[in-house]
Amino acid sequence: MKSVAPVVRSLLENDLYKFTMWQALLHSNPGASAEYRFVCRNTPAYPLAELKDEVERELGRLCSLHFTQDELDYLSSLRFIKSDFVDFLSVFRFQERFVEVRTVGETLEIIARGPLVHVMGFEVFILYIVNELYFRRLPTEGVLDAARERLEAKIAGLLAGIAELPIAEGFHFTLFDFGLRRRYSGTWHEEMVSRFAEAAPDHFRGTSNVYLAKKLGLTPIGTMAHEYLQAYQGFGFRLRDFQKAALEGWVQEYRGDLGVALTDVVGMDAFLRDFDLYFAKLFDGLRHDSGDPIEWGEKAIRHYQALRIDPATKRLVFSDALDIPRALTLYRHFRGRIHTSFGIGTNLSNDTPHKALNIVMKITACGGQPVAKLSDSPGKTLCEDETFLAYLRQVFNHPQPT
Repeated sequence: MKSVAPVVRSLLENDLYKFTMWQALLHSNPGASAEYRFVCRNTPAYPLAELKDEVERELGRLCSLHFTQDELDYLSSLRFIKSDFVDFLSVFRFQERFVEVRTVGETLEIIARGPLVHVMGFEVFILYIVNELYFRRLPTEGVLDAARERLEAKIAGLLAGIAELPIAEGFHFTLFDFGLRRRYSGTWHEEMVSRFAEAAPDHFRGTSNVYLAKKLGLTPIGTMAHEYLQAYQGFGFRLRDFQKAALEGWVQEYRGDLGVALTDVVGMDAFLRDFDLYFAKLFDGLRHDSGDPIEWGEKAIRHYQALRIDPATKRLVFSDALDIPRALTLYRHFRGRIHTSFGIGTNLSNDTPHKALNIVMKITACGGQPVAKLSDSPGKTLCEDETFLAYLRQVFNHPQPT
């Protein structure tokens, strides 16, 4: 019987923001409980329920892994990673009892439930396990050849687009790989990142994949995700204050490092009401992940101006369903007014003749109560408690989606 390569190569093969959120939450709320749920938002080529046994096998292997000393030494070399967190990771093991894989008809359901600092790490691993297992069952002939052709076209388009831009001193075009969770495969992801770093070193500045950053000598990229702010909805603060509490917690943990804040947990307008002069001075910039990016960026600029902060001293990071042409368009729009960076995910790591899966695994409860994200894009809210959603919308004056 032919052996099948395991999907997970290392516990280090996770997004950087998983480690940074993990450290912050371990220090601030080590006893919190949480629940995460897997969802596929589009229609797969075959029922994902067929993958149940394979997913369980891969999760069993994940739970047998540990961080090597070399990996711990690498994490220790990152100035914002603290020694006690590395000590925690040195004895950490994922626990199978905290994750359940089941099927409901043709639907694959995966639920991670338990202590927050034990279950939050499952998310990215589960997503790329499901993704790679799914694509292994689809035809492979010519897939990577097509992916390579598309990649070369993207690199050529990027370099040509940049060459046509007028010079804007000090406003450099930079992009990152954010494609770990929905990649076609681990081998393709590594090939793609290596090729981009080789072909466009002045513009390709790193990857969210910590394993590849270490292996390829690149900068690991990431700060916070929605789950960090959502968790604060369940930490006992007045709901109206959860964003301010989360931002303050981040400031106290990182003291000036990792200064890009995510804005769309309850919408940009509600975020800016909490992002006062104190936070606007302390954070280096903002990350966009839903809604119209130009409208969002203009709101950010106006907000900085209203606070008498020069937007040219700040940065906007765009990461919502980007491709290179869209990134270049956004760069042209904001160039010279505010710094921009672009995190591109699926379009780099999974652009093949097969349709990519739109899969997520989101936190749905923390501290025994529901938590939710009120996105500026339709279809991104994941919460089954309509009463809590209605209350959250009321508190933050967020419109009901149409």
